[in-house]
Amino acid sequence: MKVLVVNAGSSSLKYQLIDTDTKNTLAKGLIERIGIDGTKLKQEVNGDKYEFEHPMKDHVVASQFMLDALTDENHGVLSNMDEIAAVGHRVVHGGEKFTQSVIIDDEVIEAIKENIPLGPLHNPANLMGIMACQEVMPNTPMVAVFDTAFHQTMPPKAFLYGVPMDYYERLHVRRYGFHGTSHRYVSARAAEFLGKDINNLRIITCHLGNGSSIAAIHNGKSVDTSMGLTPLEGVLMGTRCGSLDPAVVQYIMNNDGISVDEVLEIFNKKSGLLGVSGVSSDMRDIDAAAESGNENALVAQQILDMGIKKYIGSYAAVMGGVDVIVFTAGIGENSIELRERVMEGMSFLGAAIDKEKNKVRGKEADISADDSKVKVVVIPTNEELAIARDAFELVKNL
Repeated sequence: MKVLVVNAGSSSLKYQLIDTDTKNTLAKGLIERIGIDGTKLKQEVNGDKYEFEHPMKDHVVASQFMLDALTDENHGVLSNMDEIAAVGHRVVHGGEKFTQSVIIDDEVIEAIKENIPLGPLHNPANLMGIMACQEVMPNTPMVAVFDTAFHQTMPPKAFLYGVPMDYYERLHVRRYGFHGTSHRYVSARAAEFLGKDINNLRIITCHLGNGSSIAAIHNGKSVDTSMGLTPLEGVLMGTRCGSLDPAVVQYIMNNDGISVDEVLEIFNKKSGLLGVSGVSSDMRDIDAAAESGNENALVAQQILDMGIKKYIGSYAAVMGGVDVIVFTAGIGENSIELRERVMEGMSFLGAAIDKEKNKVRGKEADISADDSKVKVVVIPTNEELAIARDAFELVKNL
């Protein structure tokens, strides 16, 4: 079955066409600057790269260009769009309504709209992508796969904040967690890779990229995670500050005479690795600057390393130990140096890596030391494949 996976941003549309039988990506593409001058489509099929620039006023027009590119006789991979059995849409915030992926109907659309206050940066864009695809592919089933769904197994002691219960009951203020599709995929794949039953494992998954989150997965279920009501909580990220004392918001507002929205803009887009280092939001640039003696870059590096260590230690305590530690996403899969720094001094947990085995980037590997009681592995994430699989399972009997 061929499933089209769509991840819509406010002015972009990422897509992959996946064959769920072979698990192969048949095509992948990106349309950027939708509704802005210079709209461009980039697509790759078997190494053949195709670029096309044309005005696209909205996501509906962009979706039609996406289908045209996929069915193009010279650069496409489909003879016609009827070969697409389903479309799987990434939706960032599902709130408490969704504990798993669902076929999209009017009720699901309304629920995604209701969660816009919880995901104001992402849900409107995700919704635009869904409605655009529905318009150009009215007879193709659509599936919503929620970043938050996997973490809905967290108990109240993990997801509730220490604020008056009224805020949870009335405004749904709680920890939701994100990157759920990635945490679900890499934890299951790690168990499979190691030849173990996930239902008998305590796994800590470290999704480390421009946005980073860590999850505690006990017997296949998420029991805690680092991101919160929004993707701002947790470890230091590319441009996000991670966890801090909420009184910092008031302090900055009062001293600099700026609004709460302006402070949150700073915390989301001008903080993290970029804000601390003053160099970049990219870990590769931070490492290079630290290596050349930039003290702020070194501190940024250390804040992230320490934050990851703290979550690993606390989640091991929550689960009564840990059997597997997984590194994934852009930084987790590729930064040999970060993995080494994070795992240094973890022998008290029974976890240690082999420095030679750790010299790997972007592929599955067991990097554990021979005497390590805890398995430490690198598992490249594949959220698109997970979304395609969910879509397949939901539509295969329609």
